[in-house]
Amino acid sequence: MNDGIPYNRPHLLDDPYLLPYADIIRQRAARAGKIAAELAAGPGSLAEFACAHEFYGLHFRDGEWVFRECAPNATAISLVGDFNGWRDGDPAFALARLPDGKSWECRLPAEAVSHGQKFHLRMVWNGGSGERIPSYVRRVVQDPDTGLYEAQVWNPPEQHVWRDAGWKVPGGMAPRIYEAHVGMAQEREGIGTYAEFTAGILPRIAAAGYNTIQLMAVMEHPYYASFGYHVGSFFAASSRFGTPEELKELVDSAHALGIAVVMDIVHSHAVRNERDGLSRFDGTTDLYFHHGTRGWHEAWDSRCFDYGKMETRHFLLSNLHYWLDEFHFDGFRFDGVTSMLYLHHGLGVAFTDYSMYFGYQVDQDAWTYLNLANRLIREVRPDAITIAEDVSGMPGIASPIDDCGLGFDYRMAMGVPECWFRLASKVRDEDWSVGWLWHELTNRREEERTVSYVECHDQALVGGKTFLFELMDSAIYDSMHRGVRNPATDRAVALHKMARLATLATAGGGYLAFMGNEFGHPEWIDFPREGNGFSFAHARRLWHLRDDPGLLFKALGDFDAAMLRVAEDSSLLLRRPRLLATDEAAKFLAFERAGLVFLFNFHVSEPLDGFPVVVPPCGTYRWLLDTDAVEFGGFGRIQPGMEYPVFLDKCGNEIVRRARVYLPPRTALVLAPLGKQTRKD
Repeated sequence: MNDGIPYNRPHLLDDPYLLPYADIIRQRAARAGKIAAELAAGPGSLAEFACAHEFYGLHFRDGEWVFRECAPNATAISLVGDFNGWRDGDPAFALARLPDGKSWECRLPAEAVSHGQKFHLRMVWNGGSGERIPSYVRRVVQDPDTGLYEAQVWNPPEQHVWRDAGWKVPGGMAPRIYEAHVGMAQEREGIGTYAEFTAGILPRIAAAGYNTIQLMAVMEHPYYASFGYHVGSFFAASSRFGTPEELKELVDSAHALGIAVVMDIVHSHAVRNERDGLSRFDGTTDLYFHHGTRGWHEAWDSRCFDYGKMETRHFLLSNLHYWLDEFHFDGFRFDGVTSMLYLHHGLGVAFTDYSMYFGYQVDQDAWTYLNLANRLIREVRPDAITIAEDVSGMPGIASPIDDCGLGFDYRMAMGVPECWFRLASKVRDEDWSVGWLWHELTNRREEERTVSYVECHDQALVGGKTFLFELMDSAIYDSMHRGVRNPATDRAVALHKMARLATLATAGGGYLAFMGNEFGHPEWIDFPREGNGFSFAHARRLWHLRDDPGLLFKALGDFDAAMLRVAEDSSLLLRRPRLLATDEAAKFLAFERAGLVFLFNFHVSEPLDGFPVVVPPCGTYRWLLDTDAVEFGGFGRIQPGMEYPVFLDKCGNEIVRRARVYLPPRTALVLAPLGKQTRKD
């Protein structure tokens, strides 16, 4: 992706702390480059190599059906489905082994199979057999009576006709990401659909000022409550939400609104299910996974891919190519990168020393795979966005490939939400350190960009609390009416806005909010399961709260939209933030970015009245936005449209420029320059 950042990013090896590991860093990069060249040598490019989805699976070509499967250990395979009365071992639907020894093929006349019919495989191996869902299947549906999944023939007479010709992610776009889940996006109790999301949620996202959607739970997953993170069928868009054509319409409609759609991709592990997953697919447990105990992720109850295997690379790289090509996704957020990169999966490990990023616990094959993945994505879609979810802080994850990095555009700034939740729940307001807060908000490697956020879906899951809930607890249920105010509500509403503004204004290139939490959604996420009586009460979003002018939820949503407009109009995220001042006694923080001045008073009760703030050169600053505005649920203590003349002041041996401001407690103010000449005060 063209990053569009107008300042020079340092190189990975400019960091003196990495010099002792320079040889390892270069060796990793050289190994990945060598393997990429080897994979591309035969077909001519990495993109041509990553086309297994065009070979395997069910395809209608040249007037006949062709089905192929990769199953080296199988001794016999046959198709079983509607088309043959569900008879096992039907010779008319038997597959023959191909000369490569691992692939199987069956060719059928056009009339033998029809759109919408259901089927599975009868897989036979030495010593056993079983029903299997094809590994490259593009659609699976669940039987409402048995709960079993079946593959479904998908060749509709009316296929989606794309309208997004020429669409590209705008060069230099700073992503303002709306993390969304189609199934829980609607307000009614039940599972939402692609069509409902397109009609009802896309307009909300556009109006709110987000330019990117991070779509969760797209790949088919047998257990709904897994949030899409236990994938069974990697090439199938979840049928819970509708048809592939309806998902394509969703993406197409987003592009028409100028919104990029990034897919939350799960290549870090796979569901351990055998019938409707890849585990023990051909009678072996290690076709795509590690052999023995290393192939099992006990903490996640799932399977671990062996990224060094050709079959695995072919499968996963083709999976990326498929979603980019077939559904026009604009990139990926890679889930569980920490788990991929380390043999210990990052569990119970504190990354306190640089040597931990370069020792024997690093999975070199996983590092290579992620490098290959970014190479492939750039080859297929140079404009695509890639984001890594990594908690370890491994250097180089978001460094360019030609700079010995993994090639991600961004990494998730996972320490930022931890910072805010720690302050909200474990530190008295009087003891907040604005210097520590600034450090946590800006603590990132100079050469790598990040996506910052106050909370994502992780913080909203059952067992946790949303940020607003953390701030005000049960008062969220009866004290969010504009006419009913109390100290808990005032504190929570004020800090909710300040936290989001501070996070956006210091973000390392991208910003993210989880669906509904931008307006302080009061409920956590809990999918239907045995423990809650299979209720959908918490697997939805209460949009009426956002729309009700009598509620402070609407005020918070309106502030979020106003804040994003400022970011858009100023190209805020394409510049670096620069600290101007901190005052621990006054709980005051000031910084500049993209010509704007951001002022925060975190004090519990004391205003800053006539406070002389050091500002960049400018004649006069003007009010642009403040969190205390009445329409945003505040008290209106700052007059909109205020101007703040700049004067020269002596500070020790220096002459500095200052402006005097009034800043109420728990309030943030954004100033923009008018461009007048500096005057003497």
